[in-house]
Amino acid sequence: MTQIDPNALIAAARDAARHAHAPYSRFAVGAALLMEDGSVITGANFENASYGLSLCAETVAIATASAAGRLREIVAIGVIGGAMDADGKATGTTPVSPCGRCRQVINEAAQMGGRDLPVHCGAAEGDALRSYRLSELLPDAFGPADLGIN
Repeated sequence: MTQIDPNALIAAARDAARHAHAPYSRFAVGAALLMEDGSVITGANFENASYGLSLCAETVAIATASAAGRLREIVAIGVIGGAMDADGKATGTTPVSPCGRCRQVINEAAQMGGRDLPVHCGAAEGDALRSYRLSELLPDAFGPADLGIN
């Protein structure tokens, strides 16, 4: 099993947030998935003028893992977010956690992989870090197991 380094995941998420397309909210989010083999898949939020079509960073990263046939290989996730400065860099010292929709998307991957994923929530700047199990963020989650799929 791959060793989980929350700080390395947060660093990868910060790097991903630099690529956020967030012209409307001016809030950049980055996500990093640690895979079974130690590789990392990242995603950044992608907003759309039709707001409902926007994609969260966690969803982008998980969809990327799925498109590569690796949905069941996710062992941990790191997330950061913050208001964008004039250069487009995420700022702020308060850890950001996944929104409700992303918690459900993360749950889909977690259940498919048979894991209660650790979710590391970091700040855009500084050392603040909060770590949870997905089951803490989304207790009694509905997912593939409820449909008899896993």
